[in-house]
Amino acid sequence: MNRRLLGNTGMEVSVIGLGGIPIQRVSQEEATDIILECKNKGINFIDTARGYTVSEEYIGNALKIAGRENFFIATKAMGYDYESMKNFIEESLNKMKLDYIDLYQIHNVSKMEQLESVLSENGALKALMEAKEKGLIRHIGITGHIREILMKAVEYGGFETIQFPFNPVESQGIELFNKALEKGIGTIAMKPMAGGAFEKKNLSLKYIVNSNLINVAIPGMDSLSQVAENAAVGVNIEPLTKEEQQEIDKEVQSLGNEFCRRCGYCKPCPEGIDIPNVFIFEAYATKYNLKEYGKSKYDALTVKADACVRCRKCESRCPYNLPIVEKLKHAVETFKNLQ
Repeated sequence: MNRRLLGNTGMEVSVIGLGGIPIQRVSQEEATDIILECKNKGINFIDTARGYTVSEEYIGNALKIAGRENFFIATKAMGYDYESMKNFIEESLNKMKLDYIDLYQIHNVSKMEQLESVLSENGALKALMEAKEKGLIRHIGITGHIREILMKAVEYGGFETIQFPFNPVESQGIELFNKALEKGIGTIAMKPMAGGAFEKKNLSLKYIVNSNLINVAIPGMDSLSQVAENAAVGVNIEPLTKEEQQEIDKEVQSLGNEFCRRCGYCKPCPEGIDIPNVFIFEAYATKYNLKEYGKSKYDALTVKADACVRCRKCESRCPYNLPIVEKLKHAVETFKNLQ
């Protein structure tokens, strides 16, 4: 597995890391097996979050078997003031049963006022700096989906890493990553498969590791086969062939811009619609030639897309400014025509 320095942190991380969101979907035993397989395949960077339900707990328990010394552990929390971040750091340490965390990130800073709170006299950054001085964390990072906000954070200079979406269909972070690298800030690619929307997953990862913009990409993994497939991309890094670039270009054109990245920030819907899954099941039916499967999954939803009352609360939360209400209306028509 190829490794790269994560900015100026001194951490030499595998170019492919483990994204901790899907760990929630498996058992503790399966999570432990996944992390052991990461160790076997040379993956030494694990990213999770306070908000990923049992993810921190599962990872912490797995480290007792896989060996804490074999991994750099990153987590994050949506705490923007001093007290909330201080509490989140303590909770993460307790959940993972760790003496220290390698990288603690301020999670999903999506509004300028949140960044202002983070950087204020009693902001989250102060809590992180105190924790670093005490040895509870070793490095400080920030994550988000809005480029302009993270550009401000990079200019401020208080962060050692940034985490931002990057894949063949989401190139809005190129300027941000270049600026970060100039300043010695580590770059972490979230959503390396566009939230699962990019079908040629290995090519998406190959595109990222060849970009010279990213220190580590963190695809979510919930099976041993996914670990093996993703890790293989980081073992023998070869340039994209002309044919592979053509495949990528074709899928980029097919996806367009108005696709769901499955980030889940649109939730909860007041009516109970599982918005990301509606779009996933529609994609199964219309893009991946799995009409019966997509329809069966949609039919099994307790609340269908036609329950939307157009309150648009989801749209106000979406970091990609998707026209969710119109997309839900389109999904209703899609599945009606599949009857």
